[in-house]
Amino acid sequence: MNASIVLLPGDGIGPEITEQGRRVLQKVAELFGHAFTFESQMIGGIAIDETGDPLPQETVNACRSSDAILLGAVGGPKWDDPSAKTRPEVGLLKIRKELGLFANLRPIKMFDQLADASPLRPEIIKGTDILFLRELTGGIYFGPSGREGSGDEESASQAMVYSVPEVERIVRLAAKAAQGRNNRLTSVDKANVLEPSRLWRQVAARVMEQEFPDVQYDVVLVDAMAMHLINRPADFDVVVTGNMFGDILTDEASMLPGSLGMLPSASLGSGGPGLYEPIHGSAPDIAGKGIANPLATILAAAMLLRHSLGLEAEAASIEKAVEQVLSDGLRTADIARGGDSIGTVAMADAVINSIK
Repeated sequence: MNASIVLLPGDGIGPEITEQGRRVLQKVAELFGHAFTFESQMIGGIAIDETGDPLPQETVNACRSSDAILLGAVGGPKWDDPSAKTRPEVGLLKIRKELGLFANLRPIKMFDQLADASPLRPEIIKGTDILFLRELTGGIYFGPSGREGSGDEESASQAMVYSVPEVERIVRLAAKAAQGRNNRLTSVDKANVLEPSRLWRQVAARVMEQEFPDVQYDVVLVDAMAMHLINRPADFDVVVTGNMFGDILTDEASMLPGSLGMLPSASLGSGGPGLYEPIHGSAPDIAGKGIANPLATILAAAMLLRHSLGLEAEAASIEKAVEQVLSDGLRTADIARGGDSIGTVAMADAVINSIK
């Protein structure tokens, strides 16, 4: 296979971890007889510094013409001024909108080798394997917003807006994912308070009843789900929810394996390239130190191979290699729990050497 992959290193540790993802993909290409070409483009804070735009048109054009996109991270203290004209995170929201990436897939899977890294007791987290589907281009993050008044009279607002088609497409995708797993789907909303959640619940129930009657389906309020993730995470299979709820819940769930540095994500649309990234941020406090955990980005590269290129065996080879290096006792500082640790490049080297 010949495939073009756009790299969006971004800010903070983004360039360091994206480079390791590229190296792993290149190794896979060599072992399995593929030809991958890589092109780097700017996004986030560095793009603001260089062009004044967190998502330059050149980046958009390159992404649109690619087969897949691997993203590092955006943002940092340098661009955190709330009164700034634009912010790095705007680039993320815009690229999702530009490419029609309406579904964010975030697998939350326990690695047996890292059971001691979780803040929860082993008997609680054992068997946890959740696939979150977060709606990505609607909801409160994209709703009408504004400020009015001044001084003590100033107020700000942002609307949560969802349409029937937006709910239908993400629920359908989640239900199909459930059919390929354990056939269980949980929808998370706040229908006891929010009108958009009432619409979400009604539309989701209709889709499931009419199109997926074979899937075991239930509904949980978002505040209850936040508790369930801590006291019984292994009870869930596929979870679908809106943009803001998904953002919060998946960050909470990321702590089940013990580190944000272990979890990848994929943002997909109905066509065109998918965008793959670790769920962690730019970690500016450790940028340039060579100690960032590259495994989430490497696992995101595996998702890229599976979902955008249809290369299942190649994706599995990366995932097995990650499990092998963990079984060998190799750890970066974030998952070492005070024990011996290795750096970013050394961890990537170990994975590359374990790919079969």
